[in-house]
Amino acid sequence: MNFHRTCPAACLRMGLVLLLALGCASETTPSESRAPLRVGTSGDYAPFSLEAADGSLAGLDVALARAFAEDRGLRLELVRFRWPELQADLEAGRFDLAWSGVTIRPERSLRGRFSVPYLESGAVALVLAGASARRAEDLDRPGRLIAVNLGGHLERVARARFRLASVSPVDGNSNVLAELLEHRADAVITDTLEAAHWIAASDTPLRILGPFTRDYKAVWLRADKPELARDLDRWLIAREADGTLARMRGEAGIARARGSATPAAALEAALIERLSLIPFVAEAKRRSGGPVEVPDRERIVIEAGERAARLAAAEAGAPPLDEAGVSSFYRAQIEASKALQHEILAGPAAAGEPPDLAKEVRPALLRVGEKIAWLLVRAGLPADPWRSTAAGEQPRDEPGQHR
Repeated sequence: MNFHRTCPAACLRMGLVLLLALGCASETTPSESRAPLRVGTSGDYAPFSLEAADGSLAGLDVALARAFAEDRGLRLELVRFRWPELQADLEAGRFDLAWSGVTIRPERSLRGRFSVPYLESGAVALVLAGASARRAEDLDRPGRLIAVNLGGHLERVARARFRLASVSPVDGNSNVLAELLEHRADAVITDTLEAAHWIAASDTPLRILGPFTRDYKAVWLRADKPELARDLDRWLIAREADGTLARMRGEAGIARARGSATPAAALEAALIERLSLIPFVAEAKRRSGGPVEVPDRERIVIEAGERAARLAAAEAGAPPLDEAGVSSFYRAQIEASKALQHEILAGPAAAGEPPDLAKEVRPALLRVGEKIAWLLVRAGLPADPWRSTAAGEQPRDEPGQHR
């Protein structure tokens, strides 16, 4: 049928009006027809997420979540969580992502996926200004009591770092500092970003010991949200590049904090995240008796990396990376992984049952590997892949012990 011959001009005009009306409706009210962006937040962690007297939520990560949702035309839904229940809440689908100063840790990488990081931090101890302890090591003695937030990254750090002292978990991060100020603890554990806020809010002079870890803050997403994770990565890298993240960090009182949402810094963080999963590989092989050297598996990993790099370049509309350089880069990661496995297997076995290598560890490595390839295209191949791998190494706490 010839539409132009059977439909009069008035019909064509009416159709055009309807199309324009539908188009305008879809552009002006996108959030009404799309699911909300559900963001988990704690409300007790300066400078990321804080509850005001009227019950409203503020802080750097709350502001970032609002900005992202607004840019994407999404209705934002903030969902409160408690740190001991964070993982269970994310896996149960109470929210799509946690944006609340969450630290990248390997057991979290097993259960979900992390965005590119947007801040670096480090664990520190706070003591009274007149305390005898001058270094963090001075706190690791019998009879010392160290308070820390219950159920988060810092509790695990404290237990791994201070084996001779008594570690006292406190329910509610906003209650931790009082343990020190009211002389119930010799020290409290926080991080470089929160410590400044606690010191400023205290009438009692305090002193910082540390930092004694190097950590990254990122958004923790459900494992089944790859498209959302990649979109968030693009947004964070763009906002770092245009100065938005620097401005918002300044507004949150942490202008001097080191941002990490550039492709090169994020690539280094992704390499660290990958290496942090290798102790799980080693312990699973210890339990099964499997060898460290598996040439067929190494070939599969390198081929998967090369394929992921090609796909990432095509997606970005960028020329493909040098194949030999990509192969050398992934070979360096494999050699670093094997060296770490040999080191771990030469020591005592970790306590507890290791995660399943096929069902848990390798899928996590694949997720991180996809992120590495995506960042590799944007950051470019490092001149020395071995050096880039060494940069990803850091002191580890116990396997499986990885806010």
